[in-house]
Amino acid sequence: MMMSTGRRIRWDNVSTVLSAAILLGAELIGAGLAAGWAIAALFNASWMVELAFEGAFALLALYGIYRFVVKAKSVEPFVEG
Repeated sequence: MMMSTGRRIRWDNVSTVLSAAILLGAELIGAGLAAGWAIAALFNASWMVELAFEGAFALLALYGIYRFVVKAKSVEPFVEG
């Protein structure tokens, strides 16, 4: 027989953080790809260099989303109890 630990998921907090992360993610990924394209165009770089810039900025955007979710979980806890 399994005993409950008394921890309940706070779905309102989970949905708030998830919604904000999706919105932030769309902005950060879009800005990262646009910045990579713009920098490559500024230096008249090749297609491969453009992809490298876009990839680097997209990875920075993903890290920013991760840090946002970690910080948001400390403000809006996902579990209670």
